[in-house]
Amino acid sequence: MKVVHIAGHEIRPGEFKEIKINIAKLPSQTLIDTPLYISRGMEDGPVLALMAGMHGDEINGLEIVRRILDGGLHQPKRGTLVCMPIINVYGFLNFSRDVPDGKDVNRSFPGSKNGSLASRVAYHVTHDVIPFIDIGVDFHTGGAMRTNYPQVRAMLNNEKNMALANAFHAPFTLDAPFRPSSLRKEASKKGKNIIVYEGGESLRFDQQAIEEGIAGTLRLMHHLKMIDWAPDPKEENRIIWSSTWVRAKHAGLFHANVQCGQLVHKGEWVGTITDPFGLFKEKVVAPEKAYIIGLNNIPVVNAGDALMHLGMDNYCKLDSKSKGEE
Repeated sequence: MKVVHIAGHEIRPGEFKEIKINIAKLPSQTLIDTPLYISRGMEDGPVLALMAGMHGDEINGLEIVRRILDGGLHQPKRGTLVCMPIINVYGFLNFSRDVPDGKDVNRSFPGSKNGSLASRVAYHVTHDVIPFIDIGVDFHTGGAMRTNYPQVRAMLNNEKNMALANAFHAPFTLDAPFRPSSLRKEASKKGKNIIVYEGGESLRFDQQAIEEGIAGTLRLMHHLKMIDWAPDPKEENRIIWSSTWVRAKHAGLFHANVQCGQLVHKGEWVGTITDPFGLFKEKVVAPEKAYIIGLNNIPVVNAGDALMHLGMDNYCKLDSKSKGEE
C-alpha cells in the first residue's frame, strides 16, 4: 500500500490520528492549534479533506464536520479522510468572520510564515495540508446575516470539478470563478480540486443546510469509492450558470414575501420596503425568472443593500427567451 503523510505524520492503514498544527499564541500566551482528524481505510484510495471554519462565524460547516466525526462517518473503507472542523480558531473564539486584525483568511493564500495572522493561518493550510490531499470540500455559510440555500460552487468548465459537484448533488450548483488569494485558487495551482459548499446563515444553525452538507459529503465519498453507500438526494440538482442581486432602491425596512430556494417569475412581487413611520411602501419585484439562492435576513436596509441573490439555470433562460424576455 502507498505511504500517506500529512503535516509531517505518517498515517497507516486503518489508523485514526489527531494532529495539532500550532498557529500562534493569544496575548495571554495560550497556544492556538488547528486540529486535524485523519482516518485512513484499509485499502488505498484518494485523500479527501473536509475543511470548515475558514470564517469563524460560519458554524454550519463546523457542525457538518463535527457530526461526520461524531457519527463515525469519517472512517472510509478506502482512501483517507482529513477533517478540519475549525481552520480559523481566532474567528471562532470571537464570533467573527476574520482574525483579530480584521483580515480574511480566505483572501490571504498562499500565506506567509512571518506575515499577518491571517497569512500565517493560510500558510499552514497551504504547506501542511494542501500538498498531501487530492480533493477537498471547503464548507462555508452565508455572511452578513444572509441565508444561502444549500449550494456547491465550483469552476464548472473543469471536467473534474463538474464531476465532483454532480456527485455531491446539492440543490444548486453554481459556476463560480476563483476568488483572488483564496484556498480554492491556491489549491488549483497545485493540481488539487476543491469545491465550496455554502448553506445557511452565519452564527445560526440551519438544519437543512447541515443535513444536505452531510448527505452530499457521503455521496461524494461514494463517488470516490471511499465508502459503499450514500443517501439519495432529496432535491433535484440545478446548475446555475448565471446569477444577479436584487438590491434596495431606497433605505427602509425590508419585508420578504418569498423563501430561499423558491422559483420566482419576472415581475413577481417578492418583497416590500417601508419606512419606519408608515408613510410609504415600495414593492420589490423580480427582474427575471430565477431561483432565490440567497436571501437577506436584516430588516433594516440602506439603498444599494443586497436583498436577494437570484440564480438562473438553463430552464429559466430558455423559458425567458421563449417569451421574448431579455
